[in-house]
Amino acid sequence: MATPGEIHWVYAFVDRPADRFAQAHTFWAAVTGTRLSAFRGEDDQFVTLLPDGADAVLKAQAVQGPGGAHLDFAVEDVPAKAREARALGAAPVFAEDGLEVLRSPGGQLFCVVRWHGEHVRPEPLAAPDGTTSRLDQVCLDVPPAVWEAEKAFWIAFTGWSERPGSLPEFHLVDPDPRLPVRILLQRLDEEGPAGAHLDFSCSDLDADRVRHEAFGAETVWRGQHWIVMRDPAGGTYCLTIRNPETGGLPSVG
Repeated sequence: MATPGEIHWVYAFVDRPADRFAQAHTFWAAVTGTRLSAFRGEDDQFVTLLPDGADAVLKAQAVQGPGGAHLDFAVEDVPAKAREARALGAAPVFAEDGLEVLRSPGGQLFCVVRWHGEHVRPEPLAAPDGTTSRLDQVCLDVPPAVWEAEKAFWIAFTGWSERPGSLPEFHLVDPDPRLPVRILLQRLDEEGPAGAHLDFSCSDLDADRVRHEAFGAETVWRGQHWIVMRDPAGGTYCLTIRNPETGGLPSVG
């Protein structure tokens, strides 16, 4: 039976500088195959990226500063879930009806929002060449000093399953498959502020790299199972070799 604090849906937010917001939302709509909603907020600083035949997973926000990414968790009882987060060590930042903004013990901003019945996960995006991709992961970049506290918080707050990642510096927090976004915790090599970025799963890593570059992205660096990219607004994100259907690496499905 569902509880008022159960997470019914998850949104990934791409946060980009206000003076480059147009480049950002144009790019992200193109690479995810979505269309823009009406803009919202006093300064038109919010927009939802709408897929066809499914509920939205990605939103964009114009921010002051360099930006990054964050998660929104949709629940039936926002105050109750926010109280739970605070009891686990989160700090309150802002609250209004249907929304509470908090900061995790490691310093990562996130939101608890009211659930409006979202339940249909978009299918992977099929490119003209037949390759597929899906934006399905938010990677939280965690300073070493708060690594254990941050892992414990996200596991407890979400109530999701957890397991080590493919490398020692990774840890996964996996939701039920019906939810569209999972969390990857990445332990940084050096101390510094917490951050976050978005990750795609790709059936063909280099084909997607070429497609993203055609929309204005730049390749930054290639890792063992991923490519770090920079979007036209200056924000970084990753393309990964994970399976767009399952989210798993090819060797483990």
